[in-house]
Amino acid sequence: MTAALVLYRASGDPVSTAFRPGALGAADPFAALREIAWQGIGGMSAGRLRLDGALEIARFPHQETLVVVQGELIVETEGAAPLVLKPDSGVVIATGAALRISATQPTLAVFCAADCPQPVQPGVFPLVAEADFKPSLNALPKEILLGDAPQCRSDNVVDESSIGCKIGTWDSTPYHRIVRAHPVNEFMHILDGGVRFAQTDGSVVTVEKGDALFVPKGEAVGWESSERVAKFYVVQTVPAEGGK
Repeated sequence: MTAALVLYRASGDPVSTAFRPGALGAADPFAALREIAWQGIGGMSAGRLRLDGALEIARFPHQETLVVVQGELIVETEGAAPLVLKPDSGVVIATGAALRISATQPTLAVFCAADCPQPVQPGVFPLVAEADFKPSLNALPKEILLGDAPQCRSDNVVDESSIGCKIGTWDSTPYHRIVRAHPVNEFMHILDGGVRFAQTDGSVVTVEKGDALFVPKGEAVGWESSERVAKFYVVQTVPAEGGK
């Protein structure tokens, strides 16, 4: 299996990742719309959704991050202004949220979801590229770097400690690191720049602005960027087993 699973290419080029229809449980509101690329323990999954029309959801059954890549979504919750999602914008929906989701035209979104029975951060949270960046506290170990240490910043919109999951926006100066086992499950949607992910077989998966991918924990990948990279991310620390 390819270590870096490309979910979408903004260029319109086909992706080699295999998708299958499926639901994330009996109460999944997107059951008929979902195309799953990867599933693992803890209900962690990634893939894409094709939406058209409207859905009224009384209680969202899990935590899910959606990023629009084509079309437009409108997310409505009681007491808040409608959230309009165009390409390169997204939303995090926590377990238990009541909302209405409508697509004003045929819309494609990429997703990353996880079981979260008792969220410490309930609600609906927008993801935006113009984030409130702060210097990242966790520096990359020197022994994995092939060059200068980068300057990284992040904005955690959701820090769901109940399932070890953080979601937000991140950016970094260029850097190069060795191929190593990825320490977390990670979903990425590239907002700016491009990255080359080297794999153990010598192949390289390249992603550019507007692309989306998922790297399961334990899969070996490198990182090489020659310009500023910004991304939406979902990272979750779980045992590295059970993915497919």
